[in-house]
Amino acid sequence: MKHPPYSIRRQQLIARLGDGVAIVPTAPERVRNRDSHHPYRFDSYFWYLSGFPEPEAAIVLVGGDAPRALLFCREKNEKQEVWDGFRYGPAAAREAFGFDEAHPFAELEKMLPELIANRRTIWHSLGHDAAWDTKIGAAMGAVRAQSRAGKRAPGELRDLRGLLDRMRLTKDAHEIAIMRHAADIASAGHTRAMRACRPGMAEYELEAELGYEFRKRGADGHAYSPIVAGGAHACILHYIENDKLLAGNALVLIDAGCEVGGYASDITRTFPVGGRFGAAQKDVYEIVLAAQAAAFAAVRPGAPFAAYHDAALRVLVQGMIDLGLVDGSVGGVIESEAYKPWYMHRTGHWLGLDVHDAGEYKDGEDWVPLAPGMVLTVEPGLYIRPGPDVPRHLHGIGVRIEDDVLVTPDGGDVYTTAPRSVAEIEEVMREGATREEAIRHE
Repeated sequence: MKHPPYSIRRQQLIARLGDGVAIVPTAPERVRNRDSHHPYRFDSYFWYLSGFPEPEAAIVLVGGDAPRALLFCREKNEKQEVWDGFRYGPAAAREAFGFDEAHPFAELEKMLPELIANRRTIWHSLGHDAAWDTKIGAAMGAVRAQSRAGKRAPGELRDLRGLLDRMRLTKDAHEIAIMRHAADIASAGHTRAMRACRPGMAEYELEAELGYEFRKRGADGHAYSPIVAGGAHACILHYIENDKLLAGNALVLIDAGCEVGGYASDITRTFPVGGRFGAAQKDVYEIVLAAQAAAFAAVRPGAPFAAYHDAALRVLVQGMIDLGLVDGSVGGVIESEAYKPWYMHRTGHWLGLDVHDAGEYKDGEDWVPLAPGMVLTVEPGLYIRPGPDVPRHLHGIGVRIEDDVLVTPDGGDVYTTAPRSVAEIEEVMREGATREEAIRHE
């Protein structure tokens, strides 16, 4: 069997279903315009349980005394493969991906009533896809129509995402290895952008440097729309236009990660377009860097998820006081939320198959405790928009520093490696400028 992690996950999920049936479809193809499609991206839950890359597919997992895992996929079609590429077909897919059974996707609606009949529960991502909700409702109706023949429809419909989110929250060795690889590629992309950056470049030129490095090293592409924000654009959290020229006296913030095997990396770096931090830029940067260090130290097993945000926030607020952005004590500023004009987001999120990955952050009223195998981002920032009460030398400075962290038995493993300190960044940018100068004089 070529994909043991997926088979193991299916078995683990089946054990949680009781006398139930889980239905997990993949994502549909999406039309970009007219008859052109976006590049296909599978559904993350489906991929987690299968590793199967094709559209028009679904998994059915049957619990109870006779558990089994079924894959429904497109039939083999050599004529269509000339146009669209290779298809496994049910027979080859069953063998390659370790399913008990595989059937043509077109047979799913016909088989579904029999698969769910006399079962207690249907597990499905309720409300996620109206078309699938309709299909499952029709299957239940078909079972009810056979009640005189002794068929009983499931009495419960339950949301499958809760079970899968808990499974996905802790990564296995297979996932961790892929995520480290994605982080290595993304780190190389950010380093390349630092080396290439010059005053007068367009933001999209740096975006192109990132994309080149990602694809050159084997990534599937960007994990999300990249942010390349020069100057005051860095104070717009989701700036994605990436179409302005870079001023030599400004900073540029790049938030970009790549996807490898379905898994995301997520890195942000902020650096000086001209290669050296100005005094005010360095002051702000060092505050954010210190906040990130405090957050790293707070990532450890048993700590509540919010602990590393709280640690970063205290450093950021002290920095705001020192910069003259807010008045009062650290505790008072935090309690009044007077810091929010300059820091309006939390310090991180889960990371995995989705950039903002599956998993709850609270269990009831309590923050989820960190545990080995969880992966999260640590991304404090300061965003200083111009204003009448803002010191002029700070106007338009936006800084965020983001890294990916694996929770280990001993604490947190920061496994993204792009240059982070002022000295490291300036050295890499100096190397890039020296190399370009040498090439020009050859």
